[in-house]
Amino acid sequence: MITLDTLPWTLLLAALAGGYLLGSIPFGLILTRYAGLGDVRAIGSGNIGATNVLRTGRKGLAAATLLGDALKGTLAVLIAGRFGLEAALVAGLGAFLGHLFPVWLGFKGGKGVATFLGVLLALSPLGLLAFAAIWLGLAFTLKYSSLAALAASGLTPLILWALGQPAVAGLFLLLAILLWWKHAPNIRRLIDGTEGRIGQKG
Repeated sequence: MITLDTLPWTLLLAALAGGYLLGSIPFGLILTRYAGLGDVRAIGSGNIGATNVLRTGRKGLAAATLLGDALKGTLAVLIAGRFGLEAALVAGLGAFLGHLFPVWLGFKGGKGVATFLGVLLALSPLGLLAFAAIWLGLAFTLKYSSLAALAASGLTPLILWALGQPAVAGLFLLLAILLWWKHAPNIRRLIDGTEGRIGQKG
């Protein structure tokens, strides 16, 4: 196993850059344009993620966007993971940053939930199951998708620590902070009581 002490900084940099490039692929934008729906940034929230793609009325495209945004994180981690855990962690960070701040779109990307899940799948399948359980429980009881995602992401570092993965927990603490920051508008609407509920029309 390659450790942080022996892993060349050039390899870590390559893992970061490779992860970023994979993460910056804007699946929502590519798929909606390919489907002839124009620029997804011109509708709804202006976001490139699956939730905004769903506002086109094309559930299949939204599902494909969700899958693509998740798997690019998974792939980045698995490729870099061949060189050790440290490279995998750095690549996961790169993929997440690429999704949030894609250079191709003026550094204006998605909110990160799908890519968060994709990175989590590669590094801790049990952590992903815990995330899913928390999200489903809160989403079905409170009917707020954003609140469920915020709570599940916030608890993920603690869960990973409890599972004996402190290095992975450290990465997801950083990812959770970034994810919460990107969800600042949702948090304000939750506080104001104006956030849309699951299944709410209009």
